[in-house]
Amino acid sequence: MAATPSPVRDRPPVDATPNRRRRVRPLLADVVRAQLRRAILTSEFPLGSKLPNEEQLCDRYGVSRVTIREAVRGLIEEGYLVRRQGSGTYVTRRPSLRNSLDTNFSYTEFLEASGLQVGKQVLGARMTAADATIAESLDVAPGSTVAEIRRIRTADRQPVIYSIDFLPSDIIDSVDQRERFRGSVYRLLGELGYAIDHAEAVLEPVVADRELARILDVAQGAPLQHLRQIDFDTNGRPVMLSLEWHVPAVVELRVYRRGPGPVAGAAGTA
Repeated sequence: MAATPSPVRDRPPVDATPNRRRRVRPLLADVVRAQLRRAILTSEFPLGSKLPNEEQLCDRYGVSRVTIREAVRGLIEEGYLVRRQGSGTYVTRRPSLRNSLDTNFSYTEFLEASGLQVGKQVLGARMTAADATIAESLDVAPGSTVAEIRRIRTADRQPVIYSIDFLPSDIIDSVDQRERFRGSVYRLLGELGYAIDHAEAVLEPVVADRELARILDVAQGAPLQHLRQIDFDTNGRPVMLSLEWHVPAVVELRVYRRGPGPVAGAAGTA
C-alpha cells in the first residue's frame, strides 16, 4: 500500500493580498482529483476495485465531503471511475490520458499528476511580428511584437502534444532564457501577475502533414486533434494564444455534456 498522502487543508483558493494582482490557486477539488488520479494510474486503486467511501476519502485527504464529491465527479467525467447504483464507485478501464475541455489546466502538471515520466522540449523561441489573426486574438495592433514559443511534451518518452504559444511583448519581452519555458507557462504567467481565469477554445480534427508527423513521431496522414485556445487573465485580458496538436491515441480531448434533464411536453419522445 502506498503511503497515505498528507492531508490537503480546506482553504480559500484566492490570494487576496492587497495591492497585488490576484493570483488564483488550484481549486481544492482539482488538487484532490489529481491525487486520486495518480492513485488510480499507479494501481493503488486497481482496475475494477471499489473506491473507498466518502468518509474514508475525507480522512485520507483532510477535506470536506463536498470537495470529495466534486473530485470524484470529475474523475467519473474523465472516465476513470464509474458509479453503480446501490453498490458504490469503481475504477473502470484505464483510459488514455483525457483532457476534459470544460476544465482548463496546465498540461505539465496534469501529466506529472498522472504518474508518468514527463518531458518537455523547447523547439524554438523568438520575438516576432503579430499577423492579423494573432493580433486579433491578443487584442494588439497588427505588426506588434509578440513572443512565440514552440514546445513538445512527452509522456514516458512518447510525444503527445506539440504547441505554439504567442504572448504579448509587455508580458514576455525576451526569449533569451529558454529554460523558463520548460515548465508550466500558466505557472510562469501567475508568477508575472497574469493568473489565468478562463479560456476560449476551438477543437477540430486534422491529419499530420510531413512536419507534424516528424515532430510527433506519427505516420504522415495520421489523425490528430488540433486545439486553438485563447487564455484570459483575471482582468479579462487575452494574454496567450495557443495552437496545439494532440496525438489522440495518447491524449484524448473530450467534453462531458450535462442535461438537458426533464423537458416539458417531451414525455415518450426521443
